[in-house]
Amino acid sequence: MVNRLKNYKTVRHEVSAGGLVFKKDAKGLLLAMMKDSYGRWTFPKGHVEKNETTEEAAARETIEELGLEEICLLEPLGKIDIWFRDQHVNKGVIIHKDIFYYLFSASARAKLFPQTSERVLDVAWVPLSQIKKKSFYPDLIPIINKAVEFLAKGGQKSPQRITLTNHQR
Repeated sequence: MVNRLKNYKTVRHEVSAGGLVFKKDAKGLLLAMMKDSYGRWTFPKGHVEKNETTEEAAARETIEELGLEEICLLEPLGKIDIWFRDQHVNKGVIIHKDIFYYLFSASARAKLFPQTSERVLDVAWVPLSQIKKKSFYPDLIPIINKAVEFLAKGGQKSPQRITLTNHQR
């Protein structure tokens, strides 16, 4: 299907950013996942706004869609390139999207609240061992692998704290 989409003359290019958020609690390492508007388990992402870096957009979208208060930026995880026919905003338009993903951490007490206004159907903390089984989109596997590899090495990086206050939500 991707090859067929690439042949369209009218294609809109978009840039998005998103995040994988982990926390460590008594149950071990958990990653935050969301059920998207198609009913599939994935990770938060959204458009990069004017004058915003991909890191800032990833943090903003991740905090908003998962309902988190605060996350810490740890590591870039890479970029995926997808093609699809828009079914929500510009119905039928072919979109070529670059999505930049980042790894974030959250406190052990962090709770998730789905942003239903953005078609987030559900959210959950998922054990690291179940992430690949639960994640629906195969193009995210290299991103997940990089996150798991980074966490297996102990996450050796000085975190950059990114906070969103309640009045911004």
